[in-house]
Amino acid sequence: MAPYLFLLPNMAIFGLFTIWPAINGFNISLYESPNGRVFRWVGLGNYQKILTDEEFWQVARQTAVYALAFVVLTAAFSILLAVLVDQQRRGKTFFRGVFFVPVLVSPVVVGLVWNWLLERQGGLVNTALGTSIPWLVDSSWAMVSIIVVGVWMQVGFFMLIALAGLQGIDPSIYEAARMDGASRWKQFWSMTLPLLQPSIVVIVVLSTIRGFEAFDFIYTLTGGGPTGATTLIVQYIYENGFVSPIRYGHAAAAGVILFVAIFTLTLVNWAISRRREAV
Repeated sequence: MAPYLFLLPNMAIFGLFTIWPAINGFNISLYESPNGRVFRWVGLGNYQKILTDEEFWQVARQTAVYALAFVVLTAAFSILLAVLVDQQRRGKTFFRGVFFVPVLVSPVVVGLVWNWLLERQGGLVNTALGTSIPWLVDSSWAMVSIIVVGVWMQVGFFMLIALAGLQGIDPSIYEAARMDGASRWKQFWSMTLPLLQPSIVVIVVLSTIRGFEAFDFIYTLTGGGPTGATTLIVQYIYENGFVSPIRYGHAAAAGVILFVAIFTLTLVNWAISRRREAV
């Protein structure tokens, strides 16, 4: 019983602040309430409204674009940086710290700082490039901006996961490959990537979740603009639940749909990884 007793406090907190709110959120999605005090049963009515809401589908498309770009770029750059850091004979600890620093910065602060850096007139990025790209006021550039900032903020965390996987690979494998005349690219493609598969699965799953949950830094960076071009699904949920006119049931239903989408994608990633391991 000792292990379970040690786990009990953490599981009690997890259940109280995560499991119960999730269950209650599903319950609220079956009601309609304009103030959080009076609830009227509507069954699946909120889900029907969401599925016929063009704004929701626009937000869903934008979330899918952001999440896909975030996952691909984060996975690619985290593996690349991990390989480069792992090859350093000196300063590994320094570089790990440098790349991890953005992860420690508050997302709200990240949004405010990058908002200043990406200003069209006087922003440090445009000043350095000698141009006046409308990073935050043009729909296409605004989406690019939040993707770049999101990857910059999170890539250090996923780099550490990839780096841990790299350090678990037996160096004698590479020595044997070099003796056989394998080039660095051949070693990376035929040995490093296959052996990193468990770490890559973790990176893809976690980055997918973070991609779909992105909100805080985007809200302070663009506010969801211009004209809703960078509004993602979490902001959609927030605005329906806490910004007038308040629609608690509608927001809760959107949250349930987001949970189902993330859970489904996680299961798909897990199933694909298990199938590859079996092969």
